[in-house]
Amino acid sequence: MKTEVLIIGGGLAGSAAAIGLSRAGRPVVLMERDRESQHKVCGEFLSREALKYLEELGVGVAAAGGVVIRAVRLASGRAVKEAELPFRAMSLTRRRLDELLLQRAVQAGARVMRGCQVESLVRQDDAREIGQLASKAAVWRAVARGATAMEAEAVFLATGKYDLRGRARPKGRQSPMVAFKMYWRLSPAQAAALEGHVELMLYRGGYAGLQPVEDGAVNLCCVVEQAELRRLGGHWEHLLAAMQQDCSLLRQRLEGAQPLLHRPLAVAGIPYGFVRECRQGQAECLWALGDQAAVIPSFTGDGMSIALHSGRLAARMYLRGETAECFQERLHREISEQVALATMVSRGLVWRPARSFFTAAVEYWPEVLGLVARRTRIPEASMLV
Repeated sequence: MKTEVLIIGGGLAGSAAAIGLSRAGRPVVLMERDRESQHKVCGEFLSREALKYLEELGVGVAAAGGVVIRAVRLASGRAVKEAELPFRAMSLTRRRLDELLLQRAVQAGARVMRGCQVESLVRQDDAREIGQLASKAAVWRAVARGATAMEAEAVFLATGKYDLRGRARPKGRQSPMVAFKMYWRLSPAQAAALEGHVELMLYRGGYAGLQPVEDGAVNLCCVVEQAELRRLGGHWEHLLAAMQQDCSLLRQRLEGAQPLLHRPLAVAGIPYGFVRECRQGQAECLWALGDQAAVIPSFTGDGMSIALHSGRLAARMYLRGETAECFQERLHREISEQVALATMVSRGLVWRPARSFFTAAVEYWPEVLGLVARRTRIPEASMLV
């Protein structure tokens, strides 16, 4: 099969790119490995920037059941500090959000192929004709399980936290972390106490975010250093017990709570601080989006807005005839400082001496939470809405 543009991955970045390109009338095939939208290891926090992009893409978060988030709490040991968020925010599960975006991509004219896991992607310099395109540019060939081989003139790589075989991302600036995610149903009293808040909870070797999502559930998404997880025997139950021992607020929230998944979702080796660098003449014309372009520490809640921004930006630059190298360079300029700052704070949150300093700063100046939130956002001038 042949197409002009192949997008690998149907998450936020891939769907955003597919919608933008298809609205412009370009032939787009999107390959998604799962047959149905799934839960993903993600904090599911939608910042002001993410909400703006989703509105432009035709997704109404409130109508989909999204929950308003107005404030953040920081909990360390027995201490708890709260600050209003400096922007509008909401939450919505990735399973619901990903499905809505894939539906919008289909409505825009993209061909979405589900249950197709790409196993190899090779570039071949060729002058063959692709549809009605006759080009001497690079031609890509993707072989996927569950589908015939696909040839395309341009490939957008949007596989999220999971690397395509043979195309692993380099290490980030922070030592690799392991992430877990579990949904809970809290007791009525604890659900009422959490309402409208995202709670950032610190413990030895990591931190967690707890926030309400739709249908009365709450999302607990946490990260921990690999060495600390090994010390705990590598078991989720041991980690969860240690988290509650270190953070009394988490222990309070989960008292009487009911887990909603049989086991937590998990992903290892997250390269926090990674931002793809690309210089003219040194790349292979591959458009890397979302977590394949940059991985900001999860406590910022800006990962989803970066994914959406990268998809929108890539589609716009491609339609203007610009190159993948130019796209990666521009994206790097727009977000590298924010990712670097977030990574510095993230490393401090898991290192005991720096964590004590940060919590003390919040104790005397709660506004520092809002300051960090503002400084780790996509710049207003870079937004494409």
